[in-house]
Amino acid sequence: MSKFADFSQPQRQSLPGIVVMFANTLQKSVRAFWPILLIWIVKIETLNKFFVFGGITVAILIIALISYLQYYFFTFHIDDESNEFVIQKGVLNKTRITIQLHKIQQVSINQSLIQRLVGVHKLEIDTAGSDKKEASISAISHDLATILKERLINHSQLDRSEIAETILEENTPTSFIKIGLLSLIKIGFTSNYVKSFALLFLFFTTIMENLQQFSQNEVIDEDKVTSYLDKLPILTSIAIVLGSIVGLVLVVNLVRTVIKYFDFTIQKSKQAIILTYGLISTKNTLLNPNKVQKIKITQNYFQKKFDVTTIEVHQASSDVEKVKEKDKIEVPGCTANERDAILNLLYKKLPTREKLYLPNWRKLALNSFFLLVLPLLISLILVFNIKIITWKEWILYACVFSLFSGLLLWFSFKNYKLFVSNDFIIKQNGAWDIENNIVEPYKIQAITTQQFFWQKGTNIGSVTLSTAGGTISFSTGNYTEIKNLVNLWLFQVETSEENWM
Repeated sequence: MSKFADFSQPQRQSLPGIVVMFANTLQKSVRAFWPILLIWIVKIETLNKFFVFGGITVAILIIALISYLQYYFFTFHIDDESNEFVIQKGVLNKTRITIQLHKIQQVSINQSLIQRLVGVHKLEIDTAGSDKKEASISAISHDLATILKERLINHSQLDRSEIAETILEENTPTSFIKIGLLSLIKIGFTSNYVKSFALLFLFFTTIMENLQQFSQNEVIDEDKVTSYLDKLPILTSIAIVLGSIVGLVLVVNLVRTVIKYFDFTIQKSKQAIILTYGLISTKNTLLNPNKVQKIKITQNYFQKKFDVTTIEVHQASSDVEKVKEKDKIEVPGCTANERDAILNLLYKKLPTREKLYLPNWRKLALNSFFLLVLPLLISLILVFNIKIITWKEWILYACVFSLFSGLLLWFSFKNYKLFVSNDFIIKQNGAWDIENNIVEPYKIQAITTQQFFWQKGTNIGSVTLSTAGGTISFSTGNYTEIKNLVNLWLFQVETSEENWM
């Protein structure tokens, strides 16, 4: 494919993309009719083989025809007059998608296993006005996709020679960061425990339910498992169960992290940052640093010892109260030096922590009441009236709960801080995973202050900063200081000439 591509004329996807469309349509059909297919597999001996395999053949031929028609009627081009990217698709129902180039905030080039086998890529376009991918091209060559993504992300009327220079510059990046396999292993063992446990629980419960629907007997003999554990000492049984759960969670964490973020590289081209990663399905994302709204840096105790951290880059979202997954880009397992290099790429400087603001001690008292004292009182009433457990057991559970919750509440209070400088606002919080949310003041879209009537006597209150990539809140702070900060931030918003959209 020539790098002097002319996008002013409508053009189709790569011809091998028909295979990708066939695979996608076949996958959707299998997902839609899997109960029928499962019954056919179970009762294959009693069914007429001619009708079964004949029906499957006819279905495959229909899917192949639909895939070709989807390919034939799918075209895309750039309208230079209106400065829009246009996609036309549809077999029976024709659809025309138009995207204004200046609203594009992220362009991704992905490659699934099927796409890798046939040698094509998928180009996805994101804007701030939708909670899903705005548009996508399922089968496009790498050269054409690379030229097109540069043109879309820069949204300028480039001539062909300028496009060629852009591609040349991308091949010789000015900055380069690579997250090594060892860092991915470290982050895989020290993060996302709850998410991995939820995935394991959902996976095993779904498998068990489906197997039991086609079996009259229990898949796992609970009596045998219980009798085996009863033969062992209590501590040994608990250790086996907990060890199995922890081991599975760690393995799932590690596998998910390595497969998803394998060979994670960050490059800087003329006006954008290029992120490439993935083992089975590769992902190549191009984003504009000017459109980054918020950055979240997360690190716990073990990750600090291993010198790894996770960075989340938040872009503009259609719902600032609940940022969508597509509006977040995660960089896992970077070292302190790599973290600083990434921040330099995005901000052109390192965020500074100058003036420190701390919460009032009443924040700890209030959280302790709702999260520690109130649960203990409710459990005490239940034990007193229903006697679901003995008093000795309740005392043991209450002590363990109080110790665990008390430590979490204390560390959460100690880590709750707000740092303010002329160029950055940094909100720190967390008990185990310490999060640092970074925002530039001129990107603030709205500021909300709040003070309840019972807080007026103690002069405490809260402030919430809303950006296009999420919010930052600081509660139970000195209300006089908060109002002074609000005046400063409003002044910075009004006087700033920076472009961030």
